Amino acid sequence: AHQDVFNILLQVLDEGRLTDNKGHTVNFKNTIIIMTSNLGAPLIMEKSQQITDSNREMIYQEIKGEILQLLQQSLRPEFLNRVDEVIVFHPLTKEDIKKIVDLQFRHIRKLLEDQYLSVELSEEAKELLAELGYDPSFGARPLKRVMQKMITNVLATRILAGDFGPGDHIVVVRRENSLDFEKKTH
Repeated sequence: AHQDVFNILLQVLDEGRLTDNKGHTVNFKNTIIIMTSNLGAPLIMEKSQQITDSNREMIYQEIKGEILQLLQQSLRPEFLNRVDEVIVFHPLTKEDIKKIVDLQFRHIRKLLEDQYLSVELSEEAKELLAELGYDPSFGARPLKRVMQKMITNVLATRILAGDFGPGDHIVVVRRENSLDFEKKTH
């Protein structure tokens, strides 16, 4: 960020208030400020490739140490000294991504329940969504778009075409690198 941003944040962190160019003052005394940064993202991506089940904590500690060093090199001491805590997040694992798929799919399931449809996701389909929805550079951010494109949009089209209707149970299955939707009878 530009140095002016840090100067403004210093005023907020130091004095607990911010005054704009019109003289209006905003009180920050009872405010929790959470700041995020991509500082060290290339380092995290590189080190994440080395993670195994047995060295996960060791690699995390290496990442954390190097990120804290990078912060000290990149930010002025008077700014860093006003930050109460620095949290370095653990890189997402494949299991984490699959849990995020489950959370996103729960929302889709709820939308379909309103249409009197039930839907389930096969484990193989979940694996594919986790693979396609994760990017080391962006984390799980692409996952929502992938699920929109591969599940929500397709289901909406198929429902409008009359392929699925009230009372149907749909199973989302993997077919190589795509998904298929099977109607199951109860």
